[in-house]
Amino acid sequence: MIGLARPAPTVTNPTAATAETGIDEQVGCGPCPPTFGRIGNGEVIGPRPAGNGRYLPSRRVRPVSPQQRVHEVRRLRDMLRGAVQGGHFPGGQLPGEGELMASHGASRATVRAALALLRAEGLIERTQGVGTHVVISPVKTSLPEAHGVIKPSRESMFNQRMRPRELDRSVVPAPPTVAARLGVPDGTPCLRLDYVSLHDEEPIAVATNYVLFPEGGQLRDTPFVSDWYRLLDDAGVRLSDSEFIFNCELADASLAAALGIREGAPLIAMEQLIYDLAGRPFDLAFIHTRGERFRFVSRGSSRELS
Repeated sequence: MIGLARPAPTVTNPTAATAETGIDEQVGCGPCPPTFGRIGNGEVIGPRPAGNGRYLPSRRVRPVSPQQRVHEVRRLRDMLRGAVQGGHFPGGQLPGEGELMASHGASRATVRAALALLRAEGLIERTQGVGTHVVISPVKTSLPEAHGVIKPSRESMFNQRMRPRELDRSVVPAPPTVAARLGVPDGTPCLRLDYVSLHDEEPIAVATNYVLFPEGGQLRDTPFVSDWYRLLDDAGVRLSDSEFIFNCELADASLAAALGIREGAPLIAMEQLIYDLAGRPFDLAFIHTRGERFRFVSRGSSRELS
C-alpha cells in the first residue's frame, strides 16, 4: 500500500509575531540559522543549536501567555545586562537577534523587548546596518577595596584612576542627624567635603563627607588628587573599620546635573561610616553612584563558618 505523504506545515510572514502571544515561531535545521514564521495552530517551532553553526531538527514549544512573556523578557534582560556590564561581548558588539534567539531559546519579540529595555537604560545602542553595541563600560571594584581596608589591586579604580572635582570644603557645625551618627553633640565642628568623582573624566559619583576633628584639621589643607582613601593616606589619617548602608534612589535635578545624567535615572545610594584605630567614628559620608557605571563585587566563603 502506498501511503499518502503528510503535507508540510505552511510558514507565513517570516518576520511577524503572533497577535495572540507576541511570539515568533521558528523553523529550521541543517547548517544555517532557522527561519522564523507563524504556524497555523498557534504553537511555535524552536531551533536546537548543535554547535559548529548547525541546528538539530526543530521541536514544538507551547505558546506562552502574555504574563509569562513579561517574565521571559525580564529574565533575558537580566542575563544580557549582566553580560553587557561584565564586558563579556568582544569589542562591545552583541550577537544578532537570530543568534540571541537560538542561544537563549527566546522568540524574536522577547529578544527585541529585552534589548529595548537595555537601550532605555542607556546600556546599549542599536544602529541600522551595524547592529547592537555596548555604549558604557562600568567600573568594577571589590567591597573590601570600596571599604578602604585593603590595598587596591593594580586594576582597581582606587589605584589612582579617579580624580575629584570639589564642590565644597568648609568647616560647619554638625547637623543633628550627622552628629547622632558620629556620636557627638549637635553643632560639633566638622569638615564638610563635597565632591564629584571622575573616572576617565566621566562623573560617576557625588559624595559629601562630614569629618570630625582632629581628622578634619588634617584633611582641611591636604591636596585632593585622587580618591577619598588616597586623601586620608596623604593627610596621615588611619582607619580601622568602614561600614556601608546601601540603598537605591532616583536622581533629582541637582544630582542629575552633577553626574551628567537624566533626572530620574537610578542611583546606588550609600551611607558610609569610617572609624579610627580606637574604634571611634570620625567620618560620615553620603554617596550617590551611577547605577549603570558602578559594580560592586563580593565573595563569601562557607569556610568562615567552620
